[in-house]
Amino acid sequence: MGTHGMILFGHGARDARWKEPFTRLAGKLAATRGAARPVSLAFLELMTPSLPEAIAEQAALGCDAITVVPVFFGQGGHIRRDLPALIAQCQAAHPNVRLSCATAVGEDDGVLDAIVQYCLAQERD
Repeated sequence: MGTHGMILFGHGARDARWKEPFTRLAGKLAATRGAARPVSLAFLELMTPSLPEAIAEQAALGCDAITVVPVFFGQGGHIRRDLPALIAQCQAAHPNVRLSCATAVGEDDGVLDAIVQYCLAQERD
């Protein structure tokens, strides 16, 4: 049985501080998954590493399966068009690695429920 990596895929931004919650999320996920199951960040633009770089790094670590999780609120053009093209490019470059892609995190009802609870907790009467 091989190693299953996970990559959190975000848009990227010019402001380096934008990355902070993604870094915290990756750290929490890595702590939960354990050291033997790598967790990385990757970005579409403006930040590094790119998705191809992150996949290559995990493949070099011995991952034979990698799940890409788009940390986007919805399924816009980047997720419907750009991401599948990147996944296909990476799959061609790493034919022995099974790549899979989740839907955008904001499409999940559990994530939306957590956001609702956060919003309700912000009410101050």
